[in-house]
Amino acid sequence: MVIQCTHVIFDVDGLLLDTETLYTDSTQEICDEFGKKYTWELKSKVMGKAEKEVAKIMTDVLGLPLTPEEYIRRTREVQQTIFPTAKLLPGAEKLVRHLHKHNIPIAVATGSNSWSFNLKTANHQEFFKLFHHTVLCADDPEVEHSKPAPDGFLVAAKRFEDAVDPSKILVFEDAPNGVQAANAAGMHCVWVPAPEVTQTDDVKSKATLILHSLELFVPEDFGLPPYSH
Repeated sequence: MVIQCTHVIFDVDGLLLDTETLYTDSTQEICDEFGKKYTWELKSKVMGKAEKEVAKIMTDVLGLPLTPEEYIRRTREVQQTIFPTAKLLPGAEKLVRHLHKHNIPIAVATGSNSWSFNLKTANHQEFFKLFHHTVLCADDPEVEHSKPAPDGFLVAAKRFEDAVDPSKILVFEDAPNGVQAANAAGMHCVWVPAPEVTQTDDVKSKATLILHSLELFVPEDFGLPPYSH
């Protein structure tokens, strides 16, 4: 049975942009100073969360001798150099341009703040102008709670020009807490996890579809215009 979706919302980090390696490298650089290891288990706890929340989790879990504010300042010093090198992930540009060409309303909802988003998208500004709007959850006053809460996706849905039933919205996510957020918002979700991410039964049950790459997505399976061949 084809699921009929009319609007699409995308996460950014690890989904459209290959930034997760950049986040890992910048985080591990800080951890190295204190002999700590940034494990995938820890990374899974912070993926998709706002910067302040990440800083508190990192300093608490690893026992770093830094305040969350100091942690943010140190990581930003590293990220300022490497974030502009972020590249689009396979399949991202083809899918977004396809949906835009066919007038499918598309938006971005990311846990990023404006500082990091502007750096990461610096070399892809024309691409990100294709979206109807962007919700930066860390900065947006209407987003009270970060993922796995549904706030970011619900705010993104509200800002489309036409009122839309959440069940008609398709979300693309790479992070487990993003899948949970989409599910909590009453939306369908295509989960594109990194190979290292643990796919628990709880998260798998909340995803409508699990893919290894955006390149494998078949638009017509969700009532969207097919790619032309």
